[in-house]
Formats: sequence, C-alpha cells, structure tokens
Amino acid sequence: MRRPSLNLALAALLYGAIALAANAGLALTPAERAELEALRTGDMARLIVHEAPRPRVETAFADAAGNRLTLADFAGKVVLLNVWATWCPPCRAEMPALDRLQGALAGPEFEVIALSTDRAGAGRVEAFFADIGVRNLAIRLDRSGDFQQAAGVLGLPATLILDREGREIARMMGDADWDGPEAQALIERLIALTRPREAVRT
Repeated sequence: MRRPSLNLALAALLYGAIALAANAGLALTPAERAELEALRTGDMARLIVHEAPRPRVETAFADAAGNRLTLADFAGKVVLLNVWATWCPPCRAEMPALDRLQGALAGPEFEVIALSTDRAGAGRVEAFFADIGVRNLAIRLDRSGDFQQAAGVLGLPATLILDREGREIARMMGDADWDGPEAQALIERLIALTRPREAVRT
C-alpha cells in the first residue's frame, strides 16, 4: 500500500524539478541583459532594464465584457503592457503606434496589452479606439486602479515589458514610438532571448 504513495511523491518531486529547470531557463543571463541594454537607442534610451525580474503582479483586470483576466493568462508570451487612460494626452498620442506594434508582432510569442484605467469603462475606450482607427488592440480594463497600484505605476503612460512568466524585466515612463525600428529590434531580440534554453537562440 505504501509503494503507490511513494511513487506519487517521487513523481511530484520530479515534475517540480522539471518546472524549476524550465523557469530557470527563461531567466536572462547578465550577458543577455547587457545585450538588451545595448539596444536601448532612440526612444528606447529611456527604457530601464531591471537587473533581475520583478515578481509577477497577480492582481486581476478585465476584458471588454467584464471577464476576469490575470497575467497568468498570457504565460508563454513576452508582453508589452501599457497602462494608460483616454484623458491622458501622451497616452492618446502613442496608442496608434502600440496598435501597429500589435499588428506587426502579435502571435504565440508576443502580445501588447493596452490596459485602460478609465473608470467610465469599456464604452469610452471603444469610442476612442474607433475614433483613431485602432484595429489590433483588445480592450483591457483596470477601472479600480488595483492593478496599477500593485504594479507601482505612479504616472501615465507607463509601459512594462514582461517575460514569458509575466515578470517585469523593463519599464518606461512616458510615451514612445513603439512601432519604430529601435523598439521592434529590442522586442524581437527579447522574444528570442526568452525562449527556453533547449530552443535554439539566434
């Protein structure tokens, strides 16, 4: 009777070790962080690359229909999370570039999350998106401001770049040309660098 329990315990330890190894494989080495630093040119010069990933924010936000989302729902992707509001002029100015970036790079390995803090909700964001011709961004809402607070965002716009586990590895305050060549080069390299170690990095 004890053998099945022992086997289950050993299996749990084995799977746990595999999970830890996989997670460790996603962490950037000092050389890789230095490579990202070297790509901080143009608008990206204001991007702060953290020495170590920050813990994933677990606070929930919502989609346009009010469904609950967390960063865990985007696991496996590099995420560019932009915290913004329709009343914020710099936020409005950079939204078309974020929309174009999403159109250019979105897929299994990358996504832009434009997280609105508008308390008026989805209707206001939808009207703004329609007015400026946003086609690629989904409506994401933080009406309570709880996610903004948990992420330590003190001003808008703020852009957080997250690794495939949802941990913040870089941050920029203020608007930027997010579909410019400097931003795309940095993001494309980050996507390559955060692939599991067993994958070939180019």
